[in-house]
Amino acid sequence: MKAVVIHQFSEPEQLNIEEVPEPVGGDNDVLIGVTCAGINYPDVLVISGKYQSLPERPFVPGKDAAGTVLAVGANVKGLQVGERVLAQVEFGAFAERVVTSTDNCHVLPDSISFAEAAAMGLVYQTAYFALVVRGQFRSGETVLVNGAAGGVGGAAIQLVKALGGIALAGVMSQEQAQSALKSGADHIIDLSAPNLRESLREQVYQCTANHGADIVLDPLGDDIFDASIRAAAWSGRLVVIGFAAGRIPTVKVNYLLVKNISVSGLQWSDYRKKQPGLVREVQQRLYALHAQGMLQPPITDVVPLDKVAKPLRVLSDGKALGKYILQV
Repeated sequence: MKAVVIHQFSEPEQLNIEEVPEPVGGDNDVLIGVTCAGINYPDVLVISGKYQSLPERPFVPGKDAAGTVLAVGANVKGLQVGERVLAQVEFGAFAERVVTSTDNCHVLPDSISFAEAAAMGLVYQTAYFALVVRGQFRSGETVLVNGAAGGVGGAAIQLVKALGGIALAGVMSQEQAQSALKSGADHIIDLSAPNLRESLREQVYQCTANHGADIVLDPLGDDIFDASIRAAAWSGRLVVIGFAAGRIPTVKVNYLLVKNISVSGLQWSDYRKKQPGLVREVQQRLYALHAQGMLQPPITDVVPLDKVAKPLRVLSDGKALGKYILQV
């Protein structure tokens, strides 16, 4: 089979497409013929060797694979050959075949295409867990989503609106603002404004009648996280999703005390390992919201396997708008 294979950590342009043996599963595993794979920011970190968890090399990257069940192990129940599924794996999705356990497979409803399914894996799960599980979102609350034009950010904006909230989109450019508005953002917050420490709070307060953001979802870190704390409402909740802007920030805990603010983190893949039942439940809820027309993954481009470097470079440079998909 053809696959993207990592022998050495590198830049996207140095990736190789190779012919490798098909993976072999055990009695509890499922073999899937991959039609589409989602490209996510963690994939950029994986291929460059900067991700927090890395396998031995060589390996195949990729975390979201949508396709058809080709074979099932002797102990597998609930999945049959020919069923359409989304497989969420730690590594291995950027290939024509992938093997995983049934815990990591979600049967697709007829209403969703393979490309849409691949786009609604990691980023929508991350957004949901950040907003609802870690952020304890309640209908009517105001949510500031930093990095709102990216995969997780765009998904979070859609979820805030679908669940009855007010979405503030933190962006760095006019192009990102337009992308966030298409996802349903109510207000745009300019993260490129001078004196961000003051300007971010002023913008958020202006949008919220001086209330502030009930929840902040932050995949960026750096100065943006620091400024976001000051824009949080009394008893606000900040959820740390990542540090794509660079610096890992620290928190002055006296500020948390004064405003009764809580800060929590989200490493979504741990839920897949420790609470797979909850992950499956959330995925079915996401599919239901999609069927109701309340979620629509913003697919920017679909590229063949041998062109994987292009979208990875866009993600690496922080210029991604929406979601990129591999056609395997």
